[in-house]
Order: sequence, then C-alpha cells, then structure tokens
Amino acid sequence: MSALRDALRDLSGDVFFDLLESDEAYLLVVDVPGVTADSIDLTIEDGTLYVDAQREKDLPGDYQYLEENRSLLFDVSLPVPDDAIAADASTSVDRGVLELTLPKQAPDGKTTIEVVDDEDRDTHDLPESEETIDDEPR
Repeated sequence: MSALRDALRDLSGDVFFDLLESDEAYLLVVDVPGVTADSIDLTIEDGTLYVDAQREKDLPGDYQYLEENRSLLFDVSLPVPDDAIAADASTSVDRGVLELTLPKQAPDGKTTIEVVDDEDRDTHDLPESEETIDDEPR
C-alpha cells in the first residue's frame, strides 16, 4: 500500500485524487475532467495499474487555440497493493470523476465460503424446476 501512496504523491500537482481504505477494499478516486467511459482505458498487468485517458474537447464555433493549458492526455502507472485482488477490480467514471475499487484478500489469504443447509433454504429462492410440492408422493 505504501508504494501506491508514494506513487500517487509523485504525480503532477495537477492530478487531484483521494485514496481510501476499508477492511475489504481500496478506493481510488481521481479527477479526470472531460473524460468519459469511452475515452479511458484501465489495465492491470504484473502488479501495475495503467490508466490512459483522453479528454474530449470541442472547439466552439470559429475559435482557435492561442494557448492550450489543459492537457488532453492522462497517462499514469501505479503499483497495485500486494493484498489487492486485481482480477476483481471494479470502476466507474461519472462527470469526470474516476472511481476504482480494488478488493482486498483476507489477511490470512483464505477465502471463506458460506455453506447453507438445504433445509434452511426457502423454496421461493429456488428456480421453478427445483421447487418441491409436499402434497405429491416422491
């Protein structure tokens, strides 16, 4: 986690972000003004998160740029925390704010699977083909 925090601190001062952590996941929130879901690519490979985005800008009317100070490209590489499950990452972008959730592995590396007794299952949760009718002989 400290490698991710350090990498975020090393980003340009023009990049605004929040990094949050819960017991279950990390949440990275990054401002990417002008970026839509179609203009951003996220890839996780070999423990590194790659964020490539391109701002969509249209010139109004007959205007031309005299000076352009808002970058069109956002290209960042960040280390993924060792305890994150990269394959289960989820993301969304809304009005220029990217949210990336990286679930964490259990501290001991184990995954607990809930076991439910068939007798405890309510028949309305079963597909029609599995419902039982008590009045019919078996």
